[in-house]
Amino acid sequence: MSDAMTLTEGLVDLIRSKPIKPRDLDQAALFVLDTLACAIGARNSVPAKILAKVSPLRLDDVDKMSFYLGGVSHILEMDDLHRASVTHPGSVVIPAAWAYAHLSDMNGRAFLQAILAGYEACCRIGMAVGKEHYRVWHNTATCGPFGSAMAVAQLADLNREQTVWALGNAGTQSAGLWEFLAAGAMSKHLHTARGAQAGLMAARLAKEGFTGPARILEGEKGFFKGLCSDPDPDAVLRDPAADWQLVQTSIKPWPCCRHTHPTIDAAIALHHEIGGRELARIEVGTYQAAIDVCDRPEPTEPYGARFSLQHCVAIALATGKVDPSSFEPAGRDSVKDLRNRVTLHADAQVDAAYPDSWGTIVSVETTDGQRLRTARRECKGDPGNPVTPADLKEKALGLMETADISTAQAEAFIGAVFGLVDDRPVRQLRLEELIV
Repeated sequence: MSDAMTLTEGLVDLIRSKPIKPRDLDQAALFVLDTLACAIGARNSVPAKILAKVSPLRLDDVDKMSFYLGGVSHILEMDDLHRASVTHPGSVVIPAAWAYAHLSDMNGRAFLQAILAGYEACCRIGMAVGKEHYRVWHNTATCGPFGSAMAVAQLADLNREQTVWALGNAGTQSAGLWEFLAAGAMSKHLHTARGAQAGLMAARLAKEGFTGPARILEGEKGFFKGLCSDPDPDAVLRDPAADWQLVQTSIKPWPCCRHTHPTIDAAIALHHEIGGRELARIEVGTYQAAIDVCDRPEPTEPYGARFSLQHCVAIALATGKVDPSSFEPAGRDSVKDLRNRVTLHADAQVDAAYPDSWGTIVSVETTDGQRLRTARRECKGDPGNPVTPADLKEKALGLMETADISTAQAEAFIGAVFGLVDDRPVRQLRLEELIV
């Protein structure tokens, strides 16, 4: 990058010069299925009904389409997670891209290629914000608009200058604070709804000539200065020949905060070793960010339980599984005593490896004095331990079943998503018939 080139210009050039292989499009289709199944699965939830009442899904209004779909995609806490950036790119990028592609009657390959570009922008900027950003700011909310703007810029065929404007105006809309978590409020769904909508709007404005700041990232009054105390700006353009960031994104097998997943994975393994013996104590050694977000010894409602390391490890150890019922009153009550035996601490080695590795060490002691220990550097769903297409299809079918979608409808939808790789029209998904 020359001295005159801004980070945003360099990012646009990097993304548009990356080769796309058939495998990348196959992977993109899997992430489309995962995100949209999460959205469909949440359609009957209270937050989804509120979103639909205030901003109903209208097929002639891309802003409402992207807002609603972005919000419902994140409700179940089962959408994807990019570890190095600590973002959920799918719930922001895919809703914006789908809204624009649907209204414009575009075909599948252009849609999937745009999603690859959107993930790349969201995740590369997310990798540059530094660890301290996450203590106050929700990375998906602050970095997501860059991803949705980049995806729509691709679909709208914006030139380089217009795309830089779009990213500049996406960045000036960056927001999203963690304060909602203390109250168990619904704000997190607003983060993804607005992230999808903000980037889409920025790209549409840029197409009409609405300018944006080219130095939105590194400027003296820009994103890094305003929101990041320890940024790593070089990360935006680092290792340009790496695989697409979408390929490096994790898919969630369990319906709760991804910070709990390594611990769940380890606890399920220990469940089979324990063989029903009573536990005297449970110790979880993890990274500090997981404790900052998920130290909740006594969750009182389902959403809080999804963000409780204590609850997640207890239910996994007790039952050997974690599913939506694990967070309902009966599930929470069933392990109340066991939760009280859980202690958390930041393990130095695990913490040093974060965010490149989201690890954990789970140690238990039975009442008869036996000690057992299991560690994880990666867990089910990570790129190094991925879910298979069959696993993902099973997850999607389960999510849609909980939303009262018939098996025939669900199978047809899954087939249509995989058909995007063959360049079938995006409208053939018929998502609007399943989502509300």
